[in-house]
Amino acid sequence: MSPREKLIALSSGILGLLVVASLVGAILAARASTESARRTVANLNDRTRAWWWMVAVLGGALALGESATLVLFALASLFALREFLSLTPTRPGDYRALVLAFWIAIPAQYATIHLREVGVFAILIPVYAFLVLPSVTAFSGDTQDFLHRAAKLQWALMVCVYCLSHAPALLLLEIPGYEGPNALLLLYLLLVVQLSDVFQYVFGKLFGRTALAPTVSPSKTIEGLVGGGLAATLVGGSLWWITPFTFVQSLAMSAGIVAMGALGGLALSAVKRSLGAKDWGSMIEGHGGMLDRVDSVCFAAPVFFHLTRRFFT
Repeated sequence: MSPREKLIALSSGILGLLVVASLVGAILAARASTESARRTVANLNDRTRAWWWMVAVLGGALALGESATLVLFALASLFALREFLSLTPTRPGDYRALVLAFWIAIPAQYATIHLREVGVFAILIPVYAFLVLPSVTAFSGDTQDFLHRAAKLQWALMVCVYCLSHAPALLLLEIPGYEGPNALLLLYLLLVVQLSDVFQYVFGKLFGRTALAPTVSPSKTIEGLVGGGLAATLVGGSLWWITPFTFVQSLAMSAGIVAMGALGGLALSAVKRSLGAKDWGSMIEGHGGMLDRVDSVCFAAPVFFHLTRRFFT
């Protein structure tokens, strides 16, 4: 199967899943008889409609090429960082550091991918932004909660920009013997991560009894995590044909993606709870904010990128 045929087959499968999900949602909505069931089905249908839009936007960016894909992820980073910092109050002394974070660090990080500067990509935020941003803030003379404010901005930048940028950075990798466009690797990552979220939600609703971390995320259950995680891992394994991996390697990679995605969702849920918020925003109907949608990707993308780079390039 040629790379083009693989891309067409995968795209057709994704569209088929969305059609089936929409039909199932319509049937469930017609049959829901209780208020609780109607709320659950309405949430599911909101998520499905949002998925149609997200798939269309991502598909359009990939069709337009690497530059459009990088712009899309840079915008996702910008919106995610904005949501994070909107929920965590800043002070006037942080203004210059915030300007550098939004308008210098984000474009520069994604520019390193476009320019194929892997070395700079790896250290730009963890080293240079880490050192420069608190120094700039120090010049303001505002020392109130300085460590807390600096750490908050650093962590937000690492998660929302540095970690998320590893997803499109997959386009950088040169894998010997791999004939498919690296866009397939990006789709593989996103598909496994997002299917894991969906399957965990469904398994949790159907079989969930034991809370995973009740004070952090009351809706997450051990049954949902295990059942949804295994289902997503099996789907990822079955997609080995669009990757440079064997079936067994694809299972292992998918398991890693699922595990890190689950940790990302849990960690960022803990941050939200500490701030007294349910969602990071309301940008995406049925999903909350941008960061609610990419929290799992933020944790899974760097691990998947470096495992692929270490063992397959």
